[in-house]
Amino acid sequence: MTDSKTTHFGFKTVAEDDKAGLVHNVFEQVASRYDLMNDLMSGGLHRAWKQVMIDMLNPPRTSRPFHLIDVAGGTGDIAFRFLERGGEGCAVTVCDINEHMLMVGQDRAEAKAFADKCEFACGDAEKLPFPDNSFDAYTIAFGIRNVTRIDKALADARRVLKPGGRFLCLEFSQVPVPFLDKIYDRYSFAAIPKIGKWVTGDGDPYQYLVESIRRFPDQETFKRMIEEAGFARTSYRNLTGGIAAIHSGWRL
Repeated sequence: MTDSKTTHFGFKTVAEDDKAGLVHNVFEQVASRYDLMNDLMSGGLHRAWKQVMIDMLNPPRTSRPFHLIDVAGGTGDIAFRFLERGGEGCAVTVCDINEHMLMVGQDRAEAKAFADKCEFACGDAEKLPFPDNSFDAYTIAFGIRNVTRIDKALADARRVLKPGGRFLCLEFSQVPVPFLDKIYDRYSFAAIPKIGKWVTGDGDPYQYLVESIRRFPDQETFKRMIEEAGFARTSYRNLTGGIAAIHSGWRL
């Protein structure tokens, strides 16, 4: 960010007010191929990483009420894993700013017979359309780096969580392992946009997504941002040498 009125869109500098629309266009293009997109970005590892996040969340397997909000998860991938793991008392609200992603998720929820336990809502992560103290847990996977003002999204995550609620964020991160970082960089910039163009006919969304990873704060910096938003007992867990990381915090 260069000043209060601009931000980054990949490696480009854009007006803050324009970023949400640009990101919306990216995900409109990839919505129907979202899992494929994550397969390209992670070499298929995103599936295992998401399962690690669900393991960390450890939803109750009883009839005790437990309500998760999954933000920027329109296609329902985290939501369905959560419901498959949890008990009868588990329910989830999927909130995404992109209606195309939500349409994919709603269709999948009906196919999986989860429609009665899975609510879909269109909303901005920076200003969620829910009251204070509404949810037992908050997850966001591969979404927070696309938010214009990450600090506002973190503050609103804390707002909607009940006291004792948990925040979990899975995101591509910075690779601290020598040589692995160079290999990953070469794969990301040389291969992913080309593969994306071959598969979908357009490599531009994948170019942005690769660039957005490089602009996202490193693990320690993001951990401090979570603390500054008011979360306690913050920590992170690197996955696959830091290609991704899961950050955790608690709303006390």
